[in-house]
Amino acid sequence: MEAKDQIKLFTPGSVANISCGFDVLGFCLDPIGDIMKISKTSKPGVHIGQISGEPLPTDPKKNIATIAAEALLEEVNSPFGFSIDIDKRIKPGSGIGSSAASAAGAVFGINKLLGSPYSNKELIRFAMAGEAVASGAAHADNLAPVLLGGFTLVRCNETLDVIKLPNPKELVATIIHPQIELKTLHSRAILKTTVPLKNAIQQWGNLGAFVSALYTEDYDLLSRSMQDHVIEPYRSMLIPKFKDLRNAALQAGALGSGISGSGPSIFALSKGLETAKAVGMAMEKVYTDLDLAHQIHYSVINTEGIKILH
Repeated sequence: MEAKDQIKLFTPGSVANISCGFDVLGFCLDPIGDIMKISKTSKPGVHIGQISGEPLPTDPKKNIATIAAEALLEEVNSPFGFSIDIDKRIKPGSGIGSSAASAAGAVFGINKLLGSPYSNKELIRFAMAGEAVASGAAHADNLAPVLLGGFTLVRCNETLDVIKLPNPKELVATIIHPQIELKTLHSRAILKTTVPLKNAIQQWGNLGAFVSALYTEDYDLLSRSMQDHVIEPYRSMLIPKFKDLRNAALQAGALGSGISGSGPSIFALSKGLETAKAVGMAMEKVYTDLDLAHQIHYSVINTEGIKILH
């Protein structure tokens, strides 16, 4: 098969919510992600080829990648079909955007093989079809940073009014993932449908301050704004030793720490790699003392998003 008939991608993980931005804020990770290969086929439609790494459904009606791809192809008259191979390196249910990586990678790759009829921002709409199945709600806080890179703000999920935000250069993320699975669908089910006015005021104040801090590279303001008064009090109950982890991160010098997406992964943002690694060691000690298996990751902010591999 000729190179022009297939594309190989690195589809990165992402952190959503970032404490104060439930369902609207996210940033893209750098070394954490899946490898996807998408190939043209003579058989119409979208099909799953090889799956490696984590187990995924091979039924196109149940796989997030093919669901998103079909949403794109419903609007494009393609003379050929596509086969998708996935090396799934982001564990599903880990809280670092596994389903978003699959959905975004599928529509990105097919769009490229079709001659790029859509911009990356326009692709978010199609990828949302897969994300909606995975999480039980259509939201783009993971998809947007994967397709656009860096930090993103979803002003409106319905109209997909998405804004790419600047990236303070010294930010480094620490991610600790306890080896348990927590589905977004389940972690959303415990959330309240009403929010006390006092908490809402605190939350939108922090969200505005966080966005301002990104533009001004004000690390102190960014640190003060990374507080969640709405979602974290409920979801933290599902994560072992959450408060101890967050306190360990802050005491080790993190600017802020919180639940990555719906969990169970916990993220921390630090100024500089040295501090980020000190934060990681402090967080690891909590789970080592608990004898809970875990993984630790360090990442600068990936400002590019999905990368084409040659």
